[in-house]
Formats: sequence, C-alpha cells, structure tokens
Amino acid sequence: MTSTEAITESEDSGPSGYAAARLRLLQQEARSGPPRRAALARLTDDWLTGLFTSAAEHAGVRGAALVAVGGYGRGELSPRSDLDLLLLHDGTADAAVLSALADGIWYPVWDLGLALDHSVRTPGEARRTAGEDLKVQLGLLDARPVAGDLGLVASLRTAILADWRNQAPKRLPALHELCQERAERMGELQFLLEPDLKEARGGLRDATALRAVAASWVADAPREGLTEARRVLLDARDALHLTTGRATDRLALQEQDQVAEALGLMDADALLRQVYEAARTVSYATDVTWREVNRVLRARSVRPKLRAMLSGGLGSKAVPERAPLADGVVEADGEVVLARAARPDRDPVLTLRAAAAAAEAGLPLSRHLVRHLATTVRPLPVPWPPEAREELVTLLGAGEPTVGIWEALEAEGIITRLLPDWERVHCRPQRNPVHTWTVDRHLVETAVRASSLTRRVHRPDLLLVAALLHDIGKGWPGDHSVAGEVIARDMATRIGFDKHDVGVIATLVRHHLLLVDTATRRDLDDPATVRSVAEAVSTASTLELLHALTEADALATGPAAWSTWRAALVTDLVKRVAAVLAGEAPEDPEEAAPSAEHERLAIEALRTGEPALTLHTQPEEPAGEGEVEPVGVELLIALPDRPGVLPAAAGVLALHRLTVRAADLRAVELPNEVGESADLLLLSWRVAAEYGSLPQAARLRADLVRALDGSLDIRARLAEREAAYPRRRGVKAPPPRVTVAAAGSRRATVIEVRSQDAPGLLHRIGNALEGCAVRVRSAHVSTLGANAVDAFYVTGTDGEPLPQIRAAEVAREVEKALG
Repeated sequence: MTSTEAITESEDSGPSGYAAARLRLLQQEARSGPPRRAALARLTDDWLTGLFTSAAEHAGVRGAALVAVGGYGRGELSPRSDLDLLLLHDGTADAAVLSALADGIWYPVWDLGLALDHSVRTPGEARRTAGEDLKVQLGLLDARPVAGDLGLVASLRTAILADWRNQAPKRLPALHELCQERAERMGELQFLLEPDLKEARGGLRDATALRAVAASWVADAPREGLTEARRVLLDARDALHLTTGRATDRLALQEQDQVAEALGLMDADALLRQVYEAARTVSYATDVTWREVNRVLRARSVRPKLRAMLSGGLGSKAVPERAPLADGVVEADGEVVLARAARPDRDPVLTLRAAAAAAEAGLPLSRHLVRHLATTVRPLPVPWPPEAREELVTLLGAGEPTVGIWEALEAEGIITRLLPDWERVHCRPQRNPVHTWTVDRHLVETAVRASSLTRRVHRPDLLLVAALLHDIGKGWPGDHSVAGEVIARDMATRIGFDKHDVGVIATLVRHHLLLVDTATRRDLDDPATVRSVAEAVSTASTLELLHALTEADALATGPAAWSTWRAALVTDLVKRVAAVLAGEAPEDPEEAAPSAEHERLAIEALRTGEPALTLHTQPEEPAGEGEVEPVGVELLIALPDRPGVLPAAAGVLALHRLTVRAADLRAVELPNEVGESADLLLLSWRVAAEYGSLPQAARLRADLVRALDGSLDIRARLAEREAAYPRRRGVKAPPPRVTVAAAGSRRATVIEVRSQDAPGLLHRIGNALEGCAVRVRSAHVSTLGANAVDAFYVTGTDGEPLPQIRAAEVAREVEKALG
C-alpha cells in the first residue's frame, strides 16, 4: 500500500486521515527499517503537500516552497522524529500573507502533537543564517523540496552547497570541534551501558557529520559498512520510539530487552553488541575522515608558502617525504604506509610489523595500507614465527597508541584472522557498571596499562600477552577464568610460545583474579591462605607477573576497581607468598656448555689472537613454490678476553642497524699452544636488520677490530646518526630501571637492567659497566617486544662478587647512563 493509498482509504486527507494512516504504517510489523522510514516520509510529504497547496491557494501566495531539512530531508523519519521544515519564499509576498500561509501548515502539525522545528526565510536569509549558524547550515545540506516552487529550492540547494564548499577551510574545523565537544560530553556509544544513539560519539550525529564532510569535497568517509551501521542505529532508534512511545534516543537499561525483542534479537546483550559494532564502524570512519580532512587542509595552507619559497630561490634542504620505520613500512605525510619495495604477498609478518612500528612511532596506520594488508598478506604459519610474536609484543607494549592501531586492524577484520578466538569477545558488553569498556577494549586497555609495568617483571612479553588474553573466556559458558585458561593455552601456542611459556600464560589467565580476590576477601594471617596462593602460582616469577597483571587489570577496569587500600592488600599478600616460594634455587645460567661452532671459533680466535665470527640464517618451512623466508639470524663471536669487548661489539651492531633480539656473553678458559690457560669471550647474538639487507660478516669483523683498537669512534658515529635522523617516539616510555638481584649468583653480582629497547642501548650499558671498573663474567640479554631485559654477572677486578654498597653504586651509574 502506498502512502497516498493509505490516506485515500481513510477517506480523509486531513489530520485525522494522516494520523490513521501513520498509525497503520507503524503497526505493520513486517514493514520496518529503511522501507518504513521512507514510507513514513512519503506519507508525511503527501499530507504536507495537501496542507501547503490549500494554504497557498487560500492566501494567494506564489513563489514559495515547503522544504524538508535534516533527517526529514534525508527521508529518514523515525516514529517520533521531529519535522524539520523551512517555508521558503521569494520575498514578494507581504508578512501578513506569509503568516497566513505558515499558520495553515504549522497548526495542523501541532494539532496532531507532532514535534516541529520550523522557520520562514527567503533564500538570501537562509544563506545568511547558515553562514552564522553551523547547525542550520548542516540541516540545509539535506534540504529536499516537499511542495511548491521546485526551482526556488533547487537554487537554494545549489547556493548552500557552493557556500559550504567555499567555506570548508573554516567550517570543517568548526564542525570537527563541535563533534569533539559533543563526544566529551556524551561519551563513546560503543562503551556505554545506556548509550544515546544520536548524540554519543559513533552515533547518528557523527554519521550525519560524515555526510557533510563528503559534501565539502575535501574528503570522503570510508564507505564500507557505514550504510549498514547507520541502518542498525536508526532501526534501534525506531524500536526505542515504538517501545517507549517517546521521542528518546537514550537506550535505557530497563527498555533494552523490549527493544531487542522488537528487533528480533535474542536479548539485550545481543542488542548492545549490534549497536556497539555499528558505533565502532562510525567511530573508525570518523577518525579516518577527520585525519584526511586535516591532512588536506594542512596541505592547502602549506602550498602557497612553498610556492613563495621556491619563487624566492631559497635553497633550503628538502625534508624527506618518506622516512623508514621498519622493514617494508615508512612514514609518509603523518601516516604509516608501505615502502615501495614491500612485498605483502610474500611477507606474512608485515601486518604486525607495520602495526608495531606505527604504535611505537605514535602514528596512525593509513587506511589504504590496512585494507591492502587485509586483502593481500597471506596468513601466518601456525605456530607463528618468532618475529611475528615479537612484533605483537612490541605492539602491545607501545602504550596508548596501541588502542588506535588495534582498532584500525579490527575494522578490517585482521585481528580475528590473526586470533580467531577474538571474535567471541569482539564488542561484547559488560553489565558490571564498574567496567568502563567492552570486553575486547578492556583487554587492549589492560595491555596498555601493563606496558607501564614492564620494568617490574623479568618477562614483559608474558605479562603483555597475558593482559591481552586474561578475559578471553568471557562469552563462553561457566567461569570465564576456567574457560579462558583453555583458550589462552591454544592462543599462546598459536602465537608461538614454547610449552613452558604457554603454561605460564595459562596460569596467569586462570588466576588473574586470585590475588585481588584473596587479598580483599580472605584472612592473610591464616597460613592456609598464603599456602593456597603459593600452590596456585608455583614459582616466584609467575607471582611477579601475576602481581603486575592484577594491577593492570584493575586499572583498565575503571576508577572504582583499584585503590591505595586494594594495592596495599595485594602487595602484602604477594610478599607473604614470595616468602613461601623463596626456597626454590634459581637455575645457574653459567652452567650451559658452548656449542660446537663456538668451540671452533674459540680455537680460531685463540690461534690468531683476533675476533672470529660467523652469521647463520635460520629459515622457516617452505613458503610456497620452493621458497623459504628467514626468521632470524644468529651471530657467533669468539675473541680474546679484554676490556671493552661488550660495548665495542654492541656498538658495531648498532652502527650496522642490527637489532639485538637476544644475546649471551660468557667468559671461558682454553689451553693455548704452550699449555697455559687463556681467557676467551664467547658471544651468541640473535639479530635482525631494522630494514634492508644484512651486512657481510667480513665487514662486521673488520669494524669490530677497529672498534677494539680505538680507530673507530662508535660513540661519535652513533651520536651523528641520532642527530641526523632522530628516533621518534609516539609515547613516553617508562624510565629504565637497574637493580641488583638479591642472591642472584654465588660467584658474581647480578646487575639487572630493564629498559626500552633502542639503537645503541647495549653499547651504552657496556660503556657504563666499563666505566665502573667491573668485569663482566657473563651477560644474558633479551629483547621482548620493545623491552630490553638484561642481566649482567659482574665481579670486581679480584674476580669476587661486589660488596653490597659497591653493587648499588654500579647499578646507579648504569641507570644514570641510560636516563
């Protein structure tokens, strides 16, 4: 039935006929969504056309038109929507006649109890008002003729659009500011338990703003999924209007089950999850669009200045347009894009490498990059190669920038392809009002919080991944910690952790609530309480990780979940449990025997008196069509023991842009040709090129020889490069922490260093230790994502462990050198 037929059947084209037809339309359960909104708009058009025609004939007015603006102009009338109407006239009729015409339209609308937003203006007045009031201008962008002089309306539309495009450099920033102010006031729709479907960030207002940006021709919003997202939000608002009988946009808790039922959904959680998904699509499109708007407007403002500089003959050095960030990705115009030589179809780690590089640099991923990666990068092998795991850890440890990068990957479905179990927590609401976020966002926020606690633990990689997975069991039946343990075990195995680390992550997920629950609900003076926690965590290292995870989880939950009191209780419990676990003897890292290859190099170094080294590339399984791809490079070095070896070797690697993923240094004794013992140093490094190809082993050896004899000034060379190409950081890393490990070794003092990884870091540590006149017996270096976790076994010149006061002084000096 058409809208005209509905009025005809009622035998009354007046208010009562329109009201009856409107009621029948809204009661048709089979007709909902966009068809019903469009039908309601047409029905209203027909009725208002009759009102306008009758009133215009009665008043004798020509050169006038009735115009629908805003949502009505778009043909999107919800059951309780306002009618936004403009009575447009050419200015020839006098005020009394125009008033009579307006009364003939407005009063019948008011008589039906419909909300009405109305105005009477000439085209010139409409343009002036739009120029003064941004909201008026936005409404007129959707102007649509309902009745009367169509040419008058077309002329106004053309003028309004021309004004909007001409004034874009001024009006778009004002619109952006308006959207930001509204978001701060109303919150983010995708995380609110009682969201405002229109005003909250990611709601219908933002979707309308994206239409306005597109109309400016400055930028266009991502189209994928946006139409469907608007439909979901509009459908939810329609059902809310019909359920409550009110013109409300706030999806209150007590009405969510009824709205869900009206939409044919299982329950209120299913409703919220659908709404959240739509809001997330709008929010992501909003972020991408405003970033593009700012880029275009910035470029437009710079061009005249650039032309003036060029015409003036200024010979300033051009700023590079593309700066390398990591292998295959570069920065261009404030975004992370693919390098020209990148091969996404042959580099399965490229997605995570690009994400980690963007997060560390505090830069957004280009939308085109993310879409391209989503469609071209082949899946990672299972289990993941080490580089993929490390890039994930780096991404998680980057702090606040991680959130935007993660959301960009989620928007294109990349996260669920990398981690299929993520789908269960995607956009899942949390009914507990203590929680600020949905489950998936809470997991990412927990990793963000954990990134600031990485200096407190020996294995920041396990902390960060456990933070990401600790609530992964939500959405499954039963206790989410129990279910999560099983899922986390599978996911950690997929990510490429070994059996021991998988067990630690599973334990952390299973017991992530253990400390806070026990500390706040049990008697800590009862020995059985402490013993039960000790039995659950088993080791001091797991306890250390669980303590940090507990704090990160609480901080990411919301302001009510953590307090000084809770923190003190948890810390007290941890100290008691640590005391119970203190009887475990740590594994002595000096007991491992050198490899056969190291023995060969050691004999060569002993024979020549110079460094001997080799590079070994370890391939993974065939990548297809007989090709293999490298997953890591092992660098082995043997040389006579002498001062300055550690900083020299580390400095040479930094000069060649080699990132140290892991390293081990040990002092050994071998008999020389005359039967006497000679001291040698054996170094095992796992390295990777920051970008580009690996250097030749012969060149590394030559530079190492020069560094040791003093002809290569590494410190000066690194300083020159840092000055020419400063390393940008998008987030301020936690300060380094250097400590003396209690009872770390009977034969040496253990200096532990936890710091943000950076080029030349190991060189600086080595120089600091050399400056303290201590001998490094062994070093155990590991880079876990963006974190360096290093242990140096040092002695005095007499070969004995350092006295306690002296050890503390060395730790302070190293920390000062890194600060």
